Amino acid sequence: MHGFAESFVLAAGLILSGNPELWTIVLLSLQVSLTAVTFAALIGMPAGAALAVGRFPGKRALVVLINALMGLPPVVVGLTVYLLLSNSGPLGVLQLLYTPTAMIIAQVVLVTPIIAALTRQVIEDLDAEYSEQLRSFGVSRLASVPTLLWDGRTSLLTALLAGFGRAIAEVGAVIIVGGNINHVTRVMTTTIALETSKGNLALALALGAILILIAIAVNGAVGLIGTATGRTAHA
Repeated sequence: MHGFAESFVLAAGLILSGNPELWTIVLLSLQVSLTAVTFAALIGMPAGAALAVGRFPGKRALVVLINALMGLPPVVVGLTVYLLLSNSGPLGVLQLLYTPTAMIIAQVVLVTPIIAALTRQVIEDLDAEYSEQLRSFGVSRLASVPTLLWDGRTSLLTALLAGFGRAIAEVGAVIIVGGNINHVTRVMTTTIALETSKGNLALALALGAILILIAIAVNGAVGLIGTATGRTAHA
C-alpha cells in the first residue's frame, strides 16, 4: 500500500501515461452510461411530454409517482433487475446477467424517471405558453408533442445531462447485475470501490479524478445551457 502523497503521484502518472487498464475502464463506463441515457431518453422524453399535455383521470397521481421514482434506491433496482435476469427469472433465458447489457438495463431503470420528470416540467411550461396557438392551428394535444419537444430541445439537454450524471456515478445497481468482472463489466465506480478495499489507492484516485472531471463537465454544461436558455427567453 502506497503512502497518501505517493498515491497521488502514481494516480497522475496513470492518467498522463495513458494507462491501458485505466482507459479501458473509463471507456466502458462511458459506453454503458451513454447507451443507457440514449434508451432512457427514447422512453422518458415522449412519456414525459405525453404526461405534460395529456388530460386524463389519475394524472396527478402519475406525476407524483414519476417524481418519487427519481429517488429510486439503486440497490433495489439492481436487485430487481438481478431477479429478472437470473437463471430462475423470467428473462434468464437471455443470459444477460453479469454483462454490460445488464448494467445498461439497470441504469435505464434509474435514469428514465429522471428524464421523464424533467421533460414533463419543460413541456408543461411550453404547453401553457403555446397551447392556444397550437389549438388554433387545429393541432391536438398529443400531436403537439413533437413540436413542443423540438422547441424545448435546449432545455431538454439539461434533462439528458442530469440523467448521464446519475448513470455515470452509479455503483450499487451496476455491481449487483454486472459483477465487476475484469475487462468485462468493470466500470469506474465499481473499480474505485474494489481497488480502495484492496489498498490500491493509485488506480482508485486516478479513476476518482476522472469521475470528478466528468461531473464538473456535466454540471458546467447544465449551467451553460441554463444561462443560454435564460438569455434566449429574454431576447
